[in-house]
Amino acid sequence: MNHLDLPALMLAAGTVKLPGSKSISNRMLLLAALAEGETEIRDLLDSDDTRVMLAALQKVGVGVTALGSNAYRVVGCAGVFPGKEADLFMGNAGTAIRPLTAALALSGGHYQLSGVPRMHERPIGDLVDGLRQIGCDVRYTGNEGYPPLEIFPASVDLAAPIRVRGDVSSQFLTALLMALPLTGKQAVIEMTTELISKPYIEITLNLMARFGVMVGRDDWSRFTIPAGQKYRSPGLLHVEGDASAASYFLAAGAIGGGPVRVEGVGRHSIQGDVRFADALEKMGARIVWGDNFIEAAAPAGKLKAFDLDFNHIPDAAMTLAVAALFADGKCTLRNIASWRVKETDRIAAMATELRKLGATVEEGSDWLAVLPAPTFTANAAIDTYDDHRMAMCFSLAALGGVPVRINEPKCVAKTFPHYFDAFAQIAAPVIAIDGPSASGKGTVAQRVAEALGFHFLDSGALYRLTALAAMRAGVALENEAGVAAVAASLPAEFQGEKILLSGEEVTEAIRAEEVSVGASKVAALPAVRAALLDRQRAYRRFPGLVADGRDMGSVVFPDAPVKVFLTASAEARGERRYKQLISKGMPDNMQPLLQDIVKDLRERDARDAARSVAPLKQCDDADLVDTTTLNIEQAVATVMGSVHRKLPIIN
Repeated sequence: MNHLDLPALMLAAGTVKLPGSKSISNRMLLLAALAEGETEIRDLLDSDDTRVMLAALQKVGVGVTALGSNAYRVVGCAGVFPGKEADLFMGNAGTAIRPLTAALALSGGHYQLSGVPRMHERPIGDLVDGLRQIGCDVRYTGNEGYPPLEIFPASVDLAAPIRVRGDVSSQFLTALLMALPLTGKQAVIEMTTELISKPYIEITLNLMARFGVMVGRDDWSRFTIPAGQKYRSPGLLHVEGDASAASYFLAAGAIGGGPVRVEGVGRHSIQGDVRFADALEKMGARIVWGDNFIEAAAPAGKLKAFDLDFNHIPDAAMTLAVAALFADGKCTLRNIASWRVKETDRIAAMATELRKLGATVEEGSDWLAVLPAPTFTANAAIDTYDDHRMAMCFSLAALGGVPVRINEPKCVAKTFPHYFDAFAQIAAPVIAIDGPSASGKGTVAQRVAEALGFHFLDSGALYRLTALAAMRAGVALENEAGVAAVAASLPAEFQGEKILLSGEEVTEAIRAEEVSVGASKVAALPAVRAALLDRQRAYRRFPGLVADGRDMGSVVFPDAPVKVFLTASAEARGERRYKQLISKGMPDNMQPLLQDIVKDLRERDARDAARSVAPLKQCDDADLVDTTTLNIEQAVATVMGSVHRKLPIIN
């Protein structure tokens, strides 16, 4: 069994750019396929579920071209799929199989749809009943009411309203709404029960309108699609960030201090799951809304207990079940019956896994109550049931200051393949060690990383590599745009203590004095620093990172819980550099004078401190460690003292 061990965490802060919404991505793909004209869709979610939809559309003859950077061009088929026979594997993608079933049932072809075993346990009977009411020929090839399905050509009659339940899944209504305009006739849908997840229907209606089809709505009980409408491409579309995915990071901010900002959704989002932020606010979290962001931070005290109806945000509500572990009392989630028929029985699964963390949990047919324990059970092994949301939700438990194991973490690929990398960007502990050249910060940082089992970032090596690559490419180091272009596409690899550039080991080459001087020059260029910023931040992974440089604490990791400014007198640093050069076997006639080395270090200090972007400086919240009279072991011990004082969860 694969697993991911999350360390004990205590803080979460930073910014996350959200992946595209799964719900919007798959709806846009299908509507673009059904429309007249070509549609370019940008920021499409890259996940298992969208790959399933893309593959299915291509198998039924839709022209789909990948444009790079999660952008696709879809050549619409004007409501008639060219491929009239196909065997489609739909994985466990409910947002793909349900609307596609309805569209195929009206396409006049012969199709078979199947999925993973869990998909064959997820109900689809209400949708099939609705399609059969108008004459569609949809048959079960396994258990009645569940996939796999077989579809045959049929004539449809829309004289009477289609009556369909709305209390199992809103995806059944979405599927009918999206498919019925293909008939060109007026269609009416009447709900026979209360409709759950209404915000998801609002997404459907909004996107249909973008493609030129309007739907009349009488409250949430009757929907009318006027005759004579066709889907027409709007040309260019952008997928909003995934509001459901935003819930994990916003909750992390509310639990772990924050602020945590998610970018890609905001006050104008068409996704109902942004209302998750309102629920957090009721728990006492501090919420800030922007046009394209939402930000969450912890309250002054503990989060407040709640008793709320989550019919409108069932997926995001799962995150609140884990957030309940951090509340000041019993929390009750109501009207969540749809959890029972998702990727797993989420009410039962959630109750089982919350109990592993010490919580007292009660469950009903459509509700869940969580009474948190005073302290979490450490080293709980959380089973994920091949359910992406279970894996992502329970990652938050590590913010209780205990290690947590997530079994089968790769299930997040369904909607958010890089979730744990993104979570690490706001929660993995960072120890930022800054200081002038030859202060010993590189050696100390590497020793600290080894002692803690953390990843190590030598940011100076990236600037050295950039300088070396630019010099080899004949790019003048004063050419800011040229050097920035080199930095943006730097073909560098770090293999243990080896550093490679375009596959060639350059571990020693980047330490040459000429390269060191060049690195100091290119590091002063704003465009170069900007080009390397995200690359440096990507080193922040679990269980943690020790980063050394000149702006680790001030710019690259401003929220680092441990910041150290390591320094020494210019004379002491010069002597160290002198001994280092001698130890490398430099001939007597090439040995530099000690006073020249000291002079060079002072000039470099001045240059680094005076640059306009990310100057060398001690942060106000950084511990000053002067190593002038310390050996390496003493310097490491002093830094480790700061680590244990500021990160008490580290043993």
